[in-house]
Amino acid sequence: MSGRIVEPELLDALPGDDPEAIHSRRDLRRLNWWMQNEKHLLSGINGLKHPPTNIVEAGSGDGTFMLSLARRLGWKHHVSLTLLDMQPVISEATLAAFGELGWDATVRTEKIQDWLKKGELADLMLANLFWHHFKDGELRECFRKISERCGAFIACEPRRWLPAHVSTRLLWLIGCNGVTRHDARVSVNAGFRDRELSALWPSESKMRLKEYPGGWTSQVFVAETEI
Repeated sequence: MSGRIVEPELLDALPGDDPEAIHSRRDLRRLNWWMQNEKHLLSGINGLKHPPTNIVEAGSGDGTFMLSLARRLGWKHHVSLTLLDMQPVISEATLAAFGELGWDATVRTEKIQDWLKKGELADLMLANLFWHHFKDGELRECFRKISERCGAFIACEPRRWLPAHVSTRLLWLIGCNGVTRHDARVSVNAGFRDRELSALWPSESKMRLKEYPGGWTSQVFVAETEI
């Protein structure tokens, strides 16, 4: 496939309580299971040298993906979690469930760029199906700041190649609505392959980089400080 094409996604423009948006978020939970993105991120987190205690999730959505990940991690230590999204739709029940795990979860309604401007630090920044929304120039600027403020960074993104593109044509078979089907095609076109994410990371960074395919449909990228 050719280079990245970044276009707006329908879900981002819909109100959080719109029926089509609610249906699409439900679709996304199924797609994450099918893509095994939870497994890919879990592997990346378990591969870190030091378990993080201060985590920021960029593009947290309804928070259920991160909650499932937290449950599977099964950590006994206290975790401070920031759920960052321009339009968070996180229920009180989801926040309470984090508390039951010993995670102190805080919702922040702001753009990732605004969070980065504040100079806050984190042990780990985590994101699932988030960075493909940004053009290369925006990614370079975000990655430069993240490399200075986060001890580790893990992303799971759409993999831009033919099998993933073909898969988006079949989503109607599992009941995905028009919003999800449209956004899936847009996501793959804006996705990543080979070492594209690594190439956008600042060359002066001393962090150790890993980038690899996550199954048929995902691209995984991990950056971690050497110390």
